[in-house]
Amino acid sequence: MKKLVIFDLDGTLLNTIADLGNACNYALRTMGFSEHALSTYNYMVGNGVRKLIERAEPDADPSVTEELLKLFREYYDVHCTDLTAPYNGIHELLHELRKRDVKVAVTSNKYQAAVEKIIGHYFPDIDFAALLGQVEDRPVKPDPSIVFAALNESPTPKAEVLYVGDSAVDMETARRACVESVGVTWGFRPVSELRAAYADHIVYTPEEILKLVESQE
Repeated sequence: MKKLVIFDLDGTLLNTIADLGNACNYALRTMGFSEHALSTYNYMVGNGVRKLIERAEPDADPSVTEELLKLFREYYDVHCTDLTAPYNGIHELLHELRKRDVKVAVTSNKYQAAVEKIIGHYFPDIDFAALLGQVEDRPVKPDPSIVFAALNESPTPKAEVLYVGDSAVDMETARRACVESVGVTWGFRPVSELRAAYADHIVYTPEEILKLVESQE
C-alpha cells in the first residue's frame, strides 16, 4: 500500500501544451523570431522554461534568451489557464486518493508561482501535501532534489511512494530518488519513451494508478 503519490504537473495532471506554446510563440513573435506549431512543443517542454526557450530559439545569445524568458512569463502569468485543462479522470483520482488517506504532492519544472496559480485554479478542493515548482536554489528534474523536498514536507518511507509522470525526465527523476515510477500514456511523450526510460509501471487510465497504490507487492 502506497501512502504518498507524487505527480508531475504538465502532461500528467493537466494538458498545458497550448498555453505553454502560445506563451513561447508570443515571446518569439515579439522579438522577431519565427513561431512554432503547437504540436512541436510536446518535445520542447519538460525541463523548465529556460530550456523551453533555448529549444525554441537555440541561436539566441544569452541576453536575448533572458528577454524571451521575461516575455514568456509576462504572457504566461496572465494566460496560463486559457486553454489548459485536467485530463479525464484526474479530479476523480485525486479525490479518491485523499478519500483513502493517501497523500498527494506535485513536483514540477514549471516555475513556482505558476505551479501555485494553476493548481489553485484547477484543484482548489484538493489538499496537497506539497506543491513544488522550479526555484533558483534547486536544480530541475531529473535531479531528484525536488522529490527529496517533497519528502521533507511530507515524510514517507520511499517504499510507500509512487512517482507519476509522462516523460523520460520523470522516470529518471524517480530512479535517482529511488522511488517507484509510473509512466502515464495520456501526456506529451509516447509510450516508447517511457519504456526506454525503464518506467516501473505504464498506465493508460488514471484508475490504474489506484490499483498500483493498493498493491501489496
